[in-house]
Amino acid sequence: MKYLEFETPASKHSSALASEFKLSNHGLINLDRVYWNLPTSALYEESIFRGEGHIVNGGPLLVYTGKWTARAANDKYIVKEPTTEDKIWWGVYNRPFAPDKFDVLLHRIQAYLEGEELFVQDLYVGADPNYRMPIRVITESAWQSLFARNMFITPKTQDEYKKHLPEFTVIAVPSFRCDPRVDGTRTETAIIINFASRIALVAGSSYGGEIKKSIFTIMNFLLPMKGVMAMHCSANVGKSGDVALFFGLSGTGKTTLSADPNRRLIGDDEHGWSDDGIFNFEGGCYAKVIRLSAEHEPQIWAATHRFGTILENVVYDDVTRNVDFDDDHFTENTRASYPLEFIPNVVEEKMVRAHPKNVIFLTCDASGVLPPIARLNLNQAMYHFISGYTSKIAGTEIGLGIEPEITFSACFGAPFMVHHPFFYANLLKQRMEKYGTKCWLVNTGWVGGKFGVGKRISIRHTRTLLNAALNGLLDDVPYRTDKIFGFEVPLICPDVPDEVLDPSSSWGNKDEYWQRYDSLAARYIENFKLFAEGCPQEVINAGPKRIKDLT
Repeated sequence: MKYLEFETPASKHSSALASEFKLSNHGLINLDRVYWNLPTSALYEESIFRGEGHIVNGGPLLVYTGKWTARAANDKYIVKEPTTEDKIWWGVYNRPFAPDKFDVLLHRIQAYLEGEELFVQDLYVGADPNYRMPIRVITESAWQSLFARNMFITPKTQDEYKKHLPEFTVIAVPSFRCDPRVDGTRTETAIIINFASRIALVAGSSYGGEIKKSIFTIMNFLLPMKGVMAMHCSANVGKSGDVALFFGLSGTGKTTLSADPNRRLIGDDEHGWSDDGIFNFEGGCYAKVIRLSAEHEPQIWAATHRFGTILENVVYDDVTRNVDFDDDHFTENTRASYPLEFIPNVVEEKMVRAHPKNVIFLTCDASGVLPPIARLNLNQAMYHFISGYTSKIAGTEIGLGIEPEITFSACFGAPFMVHHPFFYANLLKQRMEKYGTKCWLVNTGWVGGKFGVGKRISIRHTRTLLNAALNGLLDDVPYRTDKIFGFEVPLICPDVPDEVLDPSSSWGNKDEYWQRYDSLAARYIENFKLFAEGCPQEVINAGPKRIKDLT
């Protein structure tokens, strides 16, 4: 006998916040019970009742996602159908999936879920009322329903729930295993978006990030066609109303550096830039917490010790219920999902009707040769945005090892970019030109040698350099022109040793430094060949030069 046949903590009020747009509209019929829009406390009770997780000290709900502790990047697909096939950047990140195969898989999932209990969260993505989209997230588990509730924006009234009409629906079924022979998938796992039917399927993966990134991918396709720049970035605003955007892949410090006690946080990961200003797509944060430090990241640390936070794959002690953020037993990609309001000094509206004064490109340079900060002109900004250089940190994707992997990810988020990178680059260029936005490249990687030889740049120095840039303290200092990349590097910065600004000074072997710098330039140039066709010559010329071409 299934335990689900018994009364559960929320069963008597499971439909109190139900929408009139029922699950039968998604082909989900003959269900046992549907839990509609349960609040956080009820989802805690359901999760514990079902043995989905544990409550640890401070009140977070701790869950383990099993085999899937990161995104299954190679199992993501987009249905190739007439209305969108000429608009998609098909390739390694946007793999085509046949419409008939999608229909068969959807029918199999619908049949699989008959007789089961499901959880529904009716939500919004996009804080700007002019661009927000009503969505629905359907899950098998209570904890994933809480995850969706944490990550997106909730309706405010019972009437709003009742009349909620989703424009896109995510159906997350971790227990369903695809059959590659029948479904046309690569493995038992598949994340498939169908823009024609407005449905996204997450099958065979329990990792919460698949739900979040599926919605982000959807917004990245729809908003730019309305003239809104969709961005994989965090955003905050200073006391004078100056907005800053932080682009960067997971592990580059996007979440950490934007959570500044002296600036108000707009959001930590996904934003839109319209003619009205900057707005958050989400209602929460999804922070990487491996080796989280109360000293260096006090705001995020505090959020991870609160009721309402979900901790994914974090190690804890069964007896004391204390968590150990330094333990990577399950994965390097340990995560915390929590409402944005858990961070002090947030912008409650999740949007600011002002335009960025500064754009920051964060890169984690594992070769240890880039300066800690550099100022880019507009063409250099476009070049580096299209390039998206960083080093992937172990754990953010399945298959990565311990050592960082040098990579280029267009727009600092290629896996989530559905249009060609030029589409986004042109939008960003138009915005920066129109509003006079400055651009900085900030290296949060290694100094004194490559990974394994040098050391990670001090977060204290990074914060000091960033604050100097954001507060205008680097506007009037002397600069040098970098010999290889041509960008401007400040010679001095208040409260930062001068030698920190010159990465070559920390290398014992200067010849090796220049060899590695030249090697990095070669990697940039080779990568940019993928985008050179149709790209303005002045942007191509803004890239690095090989040492042999400088003499």
